[in-house]
Amino acid sequence: MLDCLQDALIDTIKLIPYLLITFIVLEFIEHKLTKKNQKALSENQKYGPIVGGLLGALPQCGFSSMASNLFSARVITMGTLIAVFLSTSDEMLPIMLSERVDITILLRIIIFKIIAGIIVGFTIDLIFRKNQKITESQIHDVCEHDHCSCNKHNIITSSIIHTLNITLFILIANVLINIIIFKIGEENVSNLLLHKNIFTYFLASLVGLIPNCAGSVIITELYLSNMISVGMMLAGLLTGSGLGILLLFKTNKNMKENIMITSIIYFTGIILGIIVDILI
Repeated sequence: MLDCLQDALIDTIKLIPYLLITFIVLEFIEHKLTKKNQKALSENQKYGPIVGGLLGALPQCGFSSMASNLFSARVITMGTLIAVFLSTSDEMLPIMLSERVDITILLRIIIFKIIAGIIVGFTIDLIFRKNQKITESQIHDVCEHDHCSCNKHNIITSSIIHTLNITLFILIANVLINIIIFKIGEENVSNLLLHKNIFTYFLASLVGLIPNCAGSVIITELYLSNMISVGMMLAGLLTGSGLGILLLFKTNKNMKENIMITSIIYFTGIILGIIVDILI
C-alpha cells in the first residue's frame, strides 16, 4: 500500500510542470489574445498532427496530459490529440534504453508510432474538420468546469488554481489505479498476454490504455523477454498515453467525444498490431 501511494505521488509530481504551463497558455489565450490572433491559431491547427506526433514521441507522458487540456479548450484539434496519444512512449523508451536494446530497433518503434500518429491524426481531422475551430467560449468552459472563478484572478493565480485542482484529481485516480493493479497483480496481467491468438491483440491494446505507467512497463518487459510478438507490443504501446486519457475524461465534458477518441486509439492499436505481425 505504501508503494502504491509513493508511486502515485511521484507520477503526479512529474506532471505538475506540464499542467501549469498548459493552463498559463489557456489563460493567456482567454485574457490576452485578440479575435484576430485566435483566428490565426485556428487556421494553423491543420498542421497540428505533425507537431503532435513529434512531441508525443519524447520520453515523457506529460505531453499527452497537456494535449488533453488543450483539446478540451479546442486550442488543438482531435487529430492532433490522437497523434500525441498514439506516438507517446511513456515508460517504453527508458526501459529499452536501460536494457541496451539495439538503437535501430528502438528508432524503428518510435518512428512507426510517430508516422501512425500523424497519418491517423490527419485522417481524423479530415473527417471532423467542420468542428475544429477555436473559440473563446470553449476556453472559458474549461474554467467553468473547474469552478475556479478565473475572472477574479490574474493569469498566474488562475493557472495555479487549475493546476492544483487537476493535480488532486490525478493523485486520487493514480492511487486507486495503483491499488487495483496491485490487487490484480502485474504477473496475472502478463500471463493473460501469453496466450497467442487474435484476442491477445485486443487485450494488449486494452492493457496499454491503463492510465498509468504499469501498462507500458508490462508490454515492454514481455516483448524484451520474447514472450509477445512485435505486433502485440505495438498494439499495447500505441494505446499507452499515460494519464492523457484520464485527463481527457476529466477536462472534456463531451463524454461521447471522449469515448469515440478512446475507441479510435484502442482499435488503431489492434489493427496496426495485427498488420505488423502479418507483414513481418
